[in-house]
Amino acid sequence: MTIHPEARIHPTSVVEPGAVIGAGCEVGPFCVIGPDVVLHDRVVVKSHAVVTGRTEIGEETVIFPFATVGEVPQDLKYKGERTRLVVGKRCRIREGATLNLGTEGGGGVTTVGDDVLIMTGAHVGHDAHIGNRVILVNNVAIAGHCVLGDDVIVGGLSGVHQWVRIGQGAIIGAVTMVTNDVIPYGLVQAPRGELDGLNLVGLKRRGVERAEITALRAAYQMLAQGEGTFLDRARRLAEETDSAHVREVTDFILSASDRSFLTPK
Repeated sequence: MTIHPEARIHPTSVVEPGAVIGAGCEVGPFCVIGPDVVLHDRVVVKSHAVVTGRTEIGEETVIFPFATVGEVPQDLKYKGERTRLVVGKRCRIREGATLNLGTEGGGGVTTVGDDVLIMTGAHVGHDAHIGNRVILVNNVAIAGHCVLGDDVIVGGLSGVHQWVRIGQGAIIGAVTMVTNDVIPYGLVQAPRGELDGLNLVGLKRRGVERAEITALRAAYQMLAQGEGTFLDRARRLAEETDSAHVREVTDFILSASDRSFLTPK
C-alpha cells in the first residue's frame, strides 16, 4: 500500500494493502478502497463510496456517497478474470452511480474519458467506452460494449442497448430506449428512440461555424431522402462533401458496427 503523505484518509475508511493513493487525495468516512485501486492526485472519495477492482481514477475526479466504482461485471460469462476500469480526469461520479470492470470477451477494460458527469443512479456497463465531456443524466443505463463519443448527452431514465455506438455530439432525450447506432450530432427522442434531426443547440454552444452547420443539415436531408439505401447515401455523401463535420458522420456510418442505425424519419 502506498499512501502519499499529503493524502487524507478518514480513520473509519478501509484502504486495503496494495492500493495507491496520490498526493492531495481525500477519502471520507466509511469508504472502501480495494487493493488494486490507483487514485491519482487530488481525487476525492466522499463518504460511503466503494472503489474496488483493478481501477484507476484520474486526477481531480470526485466520487460521491454510495457510488460503487470498479465492481465485477453484471455478466454471467464473467469468471473472475483480472479486467480493468479506467476513469479519466476531473470526472464527477454522483450518488449511487455504478461503473463495472471489463470482461475478457469484451476487451478487458471499461473506460471513461475526462470531464465526464455521471449523475445519480446512472450505470456504465462492462467494456463500455465513454468519451470526453459526456453527461449521463440521472438513472441512465449504458449497457455492455457501448461506445459513446465525445460531448454526448444522454437524458434521464434512458437506456442504451448493448453494442450500440453513439457518435460525437449526439443528444438522447429523456426516457428513451436506444437500440441502434446514432450518427454524430444526431438528436434522438421518443420512448423507442427515433432519430429526429440534429443536435443544433449543442453545435451552436460549441461554436461550430454556420457553414458547417448548414452542411450538416444538408447532409441529414440527403441521408433521409436520397436515392438508394442508407449506406448508399452515406457512401455518396462521403465522396461529395468538403465538410469535416459531415465527413465525421459518414466515417461513423461506414465504419464497422454490431448494430444497425437509427435512420432519419
